[in-house]
Amino acid sequence: MKPAPFEYVRPDSLAEACDLLIGDEDARIIAGGQTLIPMLAMRLARPTRLVDILRIGELRGIRIERDAIVIGAVTRQVEVERSETVQRTLPLLTKALPWVGHPPTRNRGTVGGSIANADPSAEIPLVAVTLGAEIEIESSSGRMAMTADEFFIGPMLTSVMPGDCVCAVRFPIWAYRWVGTAFHEVSARQSDFAFVAAAAQVAIDGDGKCAEAALGLGGVGDRAVRVEVSTLVGAKPTASAISDVVRAAIRDLEASSDLHATAAYRQRVAAALGIRALEDAFAEARGPREARR
Repeated sequence: MKPAPFEYVRPDSLAEACDLLIGDEDARIIAGGQTLIPMLAMRLARPTRLVDILRIGELRGIRIERDAIVIGAVTRQVEVERSETVQRTLPLLTKALPWVGHPPTRNRGTVGGSIANADPSAEIPLVAVTLGAEIEIESSSGRMAMTADEFFIGPMLTSVMPGDCVCAVRFPIWAYRWVGTAFHEVSARQSDFAFVAAAAQVAIDGDGKCAEAALGLGGVGDRAVRVEVSTLVGAKPTASAISDVVRAAIRDLEASSDLHATAAYRQRVAAALGIRALEDAFAEARGPREARR
């Protein structure tokens, strides 16, 4: 099937792109096109105009700003995956990226595109929610930022208003000396959409006690969520403590059913993957610490 007719525009600046978007409520942004192009082909999307932002230089790049690493919206996923800066300062995202689609789609897909698409099973939004990243949004009235938890509302639904454009994602950099991360996912095949995914990042102090812990789950409900595991802070993490806090958090988590998995299955897998992710993250954090003794 062929797409319905549309106008194609390639603006030279972010300001021009926002003007084009606000002037046409049926206009859509395109960058990597890994989701939008198939939807156009199947006529599930019928925009009057495509606004191509891929070549806007101010939306590209990876940079460190104080205590955060900022990734431009049109930065390709493969660039982030191969970035030494990201590997050093944002290891959780590095571990999640091999699960994003397939190598050919990561060569074209963009970080901002995955964020804006807001798929509940997507790995990049999951990492953003887990770490409390901020999504920077440009509109005709200026730039603003909101937390990932505020940005994602539901399946394929975000707080972006007509005329707005996601321009960057700001991930916090943890300043702790001993940090560990882990990412686990269950899907029908490698790089397929996740039935359930778990992302964990932890830090320990010199005594081996938990200094900070973050756990996020994706694919369980209508959006990625960060679950409460702060009771681990201040104590040495044990297998029983990790299991108890994860199972308590999962108990009240609303799961969804579909053709791929039932809600009960998703809750069971979420508990298992959440426990495994935290255990692996703590083990990784302890490894460099114990090696330095």
